[in-house]
Amino acid sequence: MKASPTLTNNLQAVLADLIELHIQGKQAHWNIVGTNFRDLHLQLDEIVDAARQFADDLAERMRALHSLPDGRSSTVAESTSLAPFPEGLINTRDAIERIVAALEAAVGTMRKVHDEVDEEDPTTADLLHEFIAKLEQYAWMVNAETLKASAAVTAPGAD
Repeated sequence: MKASPTLTNNLQAVLADLIELHIQGKQAHWNIVGTNFRDLHLQLDEIVDAARQFADDLAERMRALHSLPDGRSSTVAESTSLAPFPEGLINTRDAIERIVAALEAAVGTMRKVHDEVDEEDPTTADLLHEFIAKLEQYAWMVNAETLKASAAVTAPGAD
C-alpha cells in the first residue's frame, strides 16, 4: 500500500507532536524544581521514552507506506500543535500543567486525524489507538499529582 497525501499529512502532524512531546518532556525533566521533584523527574523519563518510541514506530510505519517522515527541528517547530515550553527552571506544579497540556494536545491531534487514517489504513489507526491509550494514561497519572481527594475515605470494616 502507498499512502495518499492526506494520510501522509495526517501522520506527519502526529509525528511532529510526538517529537515535540519528547523534547518538551526532556526540557521539563532537566529543569523542574520543587515538591515531588524526584517522582516527576522519573515519570517524565517514562513519557519521554514512550513519545520517542511512538515517534519511531510511526516514522517507520510511514516509510512502510512509502511516505517520507520529516523529523527535522524546523519542521517540528513549524507544525506542532503543542504550546511552546518555557525556558529556565519550572516548578513542579507548573511543569505538571504544561506536560498534561502537551499530552492532551498530542492526543487531540491523533483523535483529529484518526477517522481519515482509519478509513485509508486501519493498521496505522491501530497504532494511533495504542498511542492514545498510553498518553491518556500518562496525562491522568501526571495530573493526579495536583488533585485533591473529593470523597471521604472509610477504613475497611467501618460502618
